[in-house]
Amino acid sequence: MASESLEARNLRFSYGENAVVDDVSFAVAAGEMLGILGPNGSGKSTLLRLLSGVLAPAGGAVYVHGRPLASYSRRQLGQTIAVVPQETVIEFPFSVTEVVLMGRSPHLGGFAFEGDRDVEVARRAMERTGVLELARRSIHELSGGERQRVVLARALAQEARIMLLDEPGAFLDIRHTVEIYDLLQDLQREGRSIVTVLHDLNLAALYCDRVALLKAGRLFRLGRPKEVITYAALTEVYETEVYVDTNTITGAVNVLPLSRIYRERLRRG
Repeated sequence: MASESLEARNLRFSYGENAVVDDVSFAVAAGEMLGILGPNGSGKSTLLRLLSGVLAPAGGAVYVHGRPLASYSRRQLGQTIAVVPQETVIEFPFSVTEVVLMGRSPHLGGFAFEGDRDVEVARRAMERTGVLELARRSIHELSGGERQRVVLARALAQEARIMLLDEPGAFLDIRHTVEIYDLLQDLQREGRSIVTVLHDLNLAALYCDRVALLKAGRLFRLGRPKEVITYAALTEVYETEVYVDTNTITGAVNVLPLSRIYRERLRRG
């Protein structure tokens, strides 16, 4: 595997006295997709904000291509790391094209306007995310799923080698969720480092090279999906019974929740 692009070293962060991220360390290589898993409140989104530089750690540090993240200027970070948040608020009725072109701002100096190459990069990003036909529409006219794909196109237009995504499929149906993760897998194969927060354990097992499972802000387990997404680990971290098996088509782990009736049967058994 290629050299490390992104590294978290002993990261700590608290809101008041409440430790949200507690001594978390891992590294992500170029061409790797890492999934961040864990129940609500386990620190997933906060960890992503630390990796992106939106939050400064109370302890530890983030390294990007071997350099401390804190040593990067905002413009350098915009050229290096692209972020897709779970929800994006855009106040003004910009067109889809205008929103995607915002991804080019780290590459423009001062008050420079977009050139032909910037427009072409934005067009390709819209094409890859399936929103090119929406190019002239106002962002306010779109559904939540369409808007999320536009935000992903904006991130693609940055041409950053590291992508951080917080539940990119949160507002998408099954078809578009799979299309997004197929695209992320293509980007990974092109050499990008992908870190994505997921709630869907099956997507993580299918697409991620490795997964990091968080519990109460700490790194509970890190490894390949089959090593981490196990019955023992999931029942301890999520505190509920699940069914874990192997998909005979993909070879990936599959996880199913169990209703109360079946959880009670398991306990009686």
